[in-house]
Amino acid sequence: MAHHFKIKKNKAGEFVAYFMYNAEAIFWTEGYSSKASAKNAIASVQKNGPGAETVDES
Repeated sequence: MAHHFKIKKNKAGEFVAYFMYNAEAIFWTEGYSSKASAKNAIASVQKNGPGAETVDES
């Protein structure tokens, strides 16, 4: 599995959703107090991400 989402607890005890590629965290969410909120964040990325445009501000 080259890419996947992972939910882990941070040091503050919050749930954080990570997008992993080849065992490397590419991006992650803010900390959430519930696992359901972290799962909702993942669902939002899956729903809205594929059509996102790229803005180059260089």
